[in-house]
Amino acid sequence: MLTSSQRAIITATVPFLEAGGEALTTHFYRTMLAEYSEVRPLFNQAHQASGAQPRALANGVLMYARNIDRLEALGPLAGQIVNKHVALQIQPEHYPIVGSCLLRAIREVLGAEIATDAVIDAWGAAYQQLADILIAAERDAYDVLAQSPGGWRGERNFIVERKVPESAEITSFYLTPQDGKPVVDFKPGQYIGMRLDVSGEEIRRNYSLSAAADGRGYRISVKREANGVASTYLHDAVHEGDTIALFPPAGAFTLGDSIKPLVLISGGVGITPTLAMAQAALAGAPRPVVFIHYARNAHAHAFSNVVRDWAAAFPHFQAFFVYEHADVTLARQPDAVGRPAVAHLEQWLPADRDVDAYFLGPKPFMRAMKIALQEMGVPDAQAQYEFFGPAEALD
Repeated sequence: MLTSSQRAIITATVPFLEAGGEALTTHFYRTMLAEYSEVRPLFNQAHQASGAQPRALANGVLMYARNIDRLEALGPLAGQIVNKHVALQIQPEHYPIVGSCLLRAIREVLGAEIATDAVIDAWGAAYQQLADILIAAERDAYDVLAQSPGGWRGERNFIVERKVPESAEITSFYLTPQDGKPVVDFKPGQYIGMRLDVSGEEIRRNYSLSAAADGRGYRISVKREANGVASTYLHDAVHEGDTIALFPPAGAFTLGDSIKPLVLISGGVGITPTLAMAQAALAGAPRPVVFIHYARNAHAHAFSNVVRDWAAAFPHFQAFFVYEHADVTLARQPDAVGRPAVAHLEQWLPADRDVDAYFLGPKPFMRAMKIALQEMGVPDAQAQYEFFGPAEALD
């Protein structure tokens, strides 16, 4: 348990974290991934190379230090971490590795003059406090998933029943359990973790579930990413009839219970969780749904026919598509051409801005959507978003 003097020390280190937190976390990851091969599969190397993972960790450490006396102020951060950990199957034995490398990085980056024995002891206690909270929450989540109908613990083998191209760069994988038994339901917007063996190297990834729960299997829709190890492997090396090890569904970005008009806004492969949300909303009590999707062009636009079919079948469902580039040869033109703009939302959203809005896509896209929704008067608490990969600030 943290003492009052240790809390004071943590608070006093905040300025150092603000000045050099990313350098510290970059050093931490470099050390840990070089010396502990058992944790390498848990981290996306592309996020390491881009700096996204160190930035996200630096932000999380800084928030924790700033709120060491009132952890409730961390808001949804702890829940987001728990869900990511559950999807990747983080276990209690991983925490001592992370803790020792983090303390070592604090000492080596900040230097012995700043990172005194007292500072290291305080941060050791603070880390253990956070680890105990996360381990307990993850244990509860694993227990709930294992005890739910169709649930399981750890990995479970699934067969690729179908592999369907949805656009020039997105392919869907229909996955059913090898044991033929039911699968646990999930909330629209959640993702599922998987373990892959790529050229003898284990990697783990999360992918959004792109169709509503049906009790018998799951669908993920994967974009081929440039230099993406997992996505390239799935597109090129995984075929119908192959087996993939999956972990149970997780995720806090979920469609809430509401009767308010629903607005779903996506960019690129961000369409995947919004599809599951739209499908679930259409299966429930009628509520107005506005579905807005941005794509580079018609070739990159996945699920256009599915969404158009929904719009034709349900009077309370409206769909709008925006392409970055015009193509006069298209038989069916998009509703607008160009970059994301407030004008699109002003035209298509209900006049009453008391809506539930969910948006997902590349970070610049989400930043633009967040600002646009704020400017239009959509309450911040009713504008939800999720990150593919490490969470970062949109402000």
